[in-house]
Amino acid sequence: MFLKEVVLKNFRGYKGECRISTERLTAFIGKNDAGKSSIFDALAIFFDHPLGKIDENDLCVHADDACEIRIGCVFTSLPDQIIIDSASRTSLANEYLLNSNGDLEIHKIYDCSSGLSRKSKIVAIANHPTASDCKDLLAKKNSDLKRIAKSLSLGDDVDNRSNAALRQAIWQAYSDLELRETEVKLDKEDAKHIWDKISNYLPEYALFRADRPSTDEDTEVQDPLKIAIRQAIQEVQQELDVVKEKVKARAIEVANRTLAKLSDFDDALASQLNPFFRTDPKWDSLFKLALTDDNDIPINKRGSGVRRLVLFSFFRAEAERLREENNKGNIIYAVEEPETAQHPNNQRKVIEALSSISEVDGCQVLLTTHVPALASLLPVDSIRYIERQNCGDRLISSGSDEVFSRVASDLGIVPDRRAQVLVCVEGPHDLQFLRRINSILLEQDLSVIDIFSDPRIALVVLGGSTLQEWVNQHYLKNLGLPEIHIYDRDLPRDDGTYKYQSSADIVNARGDNSLAFLTQKREMENYLHIDALNEVFQPLINNSFTFSVTDECDVEGEIKSALNGQAKIQRRSLKSWLNDEVASQMNIDRLRERDAENEIINWFLEIRQRLT
Repeated sequence: MFLKEVVLKNFRGYKGECRISTERLTAFIGKNDAGKSSIFDALAIFFDHPLGKIDENDLCVHADDACEIRIGCVFTSLPDQIIIDSASRTSLANEYLLNSNGDLEIHKIYDCSSGLSRKSKIVAIANHPTASDCKDLLAKKNSDLKRIAKSLSLGDDVDNRSNAALRQAIWQAYSDLELRETEVKLDKEDAKHIWDKISNYLPEYALFRADRPSTDEDTEVQDPLKIAIRQAIQEVQQELDVVKEKVKARAIEVANRTLAKLSDFDDALASQLNPFFRTDPKWDSLFKLALTDDNDIPINKRGSGVRRLVLFSFFRAEAERLREENNKGNIIYAVEEPETAQHPNNQRKVIEALSSISEVDGCQVLLTTHVPALASLLPVDSIRYIERQNCGDRLISSGSDEVFSRVASDLGIVPDRRAQVLVCVEGPHDLQFLRRINSILLEQDLSVIDIFSDPRIALVVLGGSTLQEWVNQHYLKNLGLPEIHIYDRDLPRDDGTYKYQSSADIVNARGDNSLAFLTQKREMENYLHIDALNEVFQPLINNSFTFSVTDECDVEGEIKSALNGQAKIQRRSLKSWLNDEVASQMNIDRLRERDAENEIINWFLEIRQRLT
């Protein structure tokens, strides 16, 4: 299941009902105490995460008289069938458990009218039958369903043992079910069984907090390390069993000799004693795995930024293990303030890593930040800007011009005053490509500058779908910095013009030392060499590509065609592979063969010329 929307009502600072849409990658941006972490905590409560504990203080102080907290989730990508028991197969659609948009919407409701009730009421918001004898069928017992079926003179072909079959027959007997979007309780009879089955399909929710210690004693670190020890023990279990029996035999031998000597003093007492082992040895408790560097410095003594990176890696490993063990199809990574304790260079790398994770099938990434620079590294459709309003209301902006203008005016885009030039690209994949190619050119040409480590350069992702809005509104103009824009040329349109030509023309006509490039080739991927593609993909697909990489071809499309339409490898998009691993296999000779060296070097030279 894929999380499409979060619904909050009367939870902390969210008064009334607030709906928050989510994408594969969603970034909640706002000032401190805007309500970003509250969304993550609400999801932890919904998914029964160990860190999700609700209490009476979670009720919004401006709540209405109903005094109830409501936390809901809307899901897409639903299972085709649900098996209630061995004799009943049904679907969410057949049970009328989908909302008006065809999505599964589940709300957990906590009554606070007379103190908090920690046990939630679970309902589905569904377009459900409301006609007499058609409603509330999910809450009825088998005997009640058979009575209704009999009153409708339904045929003998209905399986009276199956509640699902009886419900379908009853509903089909009515010409008008009077479908209305209503609350369907999921706490009785088959409704409860269905919810229990639905729960198995819910995503695994992995929460990584910002305000937490980061040592190798943390649960997220210790869990995967303990698992590694258990797995190692399993592999050598036979050898350990031999050792165990030898130790037992030797120990019992010593004990028996001791009893023999005791009998010299008190034979009756010695005869009453028998040596035995209370429990078998717990091998995994005998080993404690820790982390040190090459100088034997423990991770606890390293800088907070290093500790947090290591901890985050363990957190990911543990979350993926839980998904596999629980047979979860999806996983949601919720990461608070990934920039915490990180150098700006690492901040970029963390954001790029999270973006890559979100492209893997079954993965969603939610993150929070109040650092506006990170917003510029994210896809534009991922941004949700949260603002506090009066009396507990929250304004959540998303989309193109609205969210850009709010972030730009309230937080600014580039907080680092050292910035002297902005480098603007279409999307995060372009940043991946430029990072890899930049490092190659740095080894060959001293005139090329490292745009990813120089604090005088700020990177901005405009987003292909809203690039025109960025350019037309010139949201970055208040910074007073020259801009270098690099856009894919793409193929010409029917009138012979290129998609972003007008945007490039606007930037070039500003007269403020800004400059826009259209790539001479179709896309960044067209600068790659076929040898680099084969070095990456051949070990994965056990085959080599034979097509030619030209300036105009659709590289991703050529790969899909060679793979019979396959658009992902190891659950990652081809575009991610191309701009990351394949770009990393490029070198100066391959760039020259693709006639790309001079063009790309010129991009970096123009950036350098605008620095002081």
